Amino acid sequence: MSARRPLAAISMEAFAARVGEEIGVSDWLVIGQSQIDAFADLTGDRQFIHIDPDRARQTVFGGTIAHGFLTLAFVATMARDTLAPIERLAMSVNYGFDRLRFLAPVPSGARIRGRFKLASVVRRASGKVHVQYDVTVDIENPAKPALIARWLTLLAMEA
Repeated sequence: MSARRPLAAISMEAFAARVGEEIGVSDWLVIGQSQIDAFADLTGDRQFIHIDPDRARQTVFGGTIAHGFLTLAFVATMARDTLAPIERLAMSVNYGFDRLRFLAPVPSGARIRGRFKLASVVRRASGKVHVQYDVTVDIENPAKPALIARWLTLLAMEA
């Protein structure tokens, strides 16, 4: 990620008022072969299309590609570096994904970025806030995104 100027914190009310809007687009980041190899080692997913450039060149991909789950893992980083912090936020946790689809492979060395649309903000009786984002991870130049998903998060606010 590039060095962006820190974003000013916004109130929960201002945040919730943006439902239906695109609220952030991350900088481009490169997914390199060393990251793909490290992810393969970490997860044990060592399928040749990810780690063997010579064999992968002989496939329809024309070279190695990032794991879909590696691409998905960058969503949290892209959000952290892109979305304005919310005032009085104590903690944010992943709650899950709905309608996650991997639409196009990410070639080793490709640049990706995240686009975040605020889909819903629901305050729970517990005091927690359930937030849903529609996330698209674009690949630079190809018309088709790498993935789309509804990202669910749960926010705990300071008292």
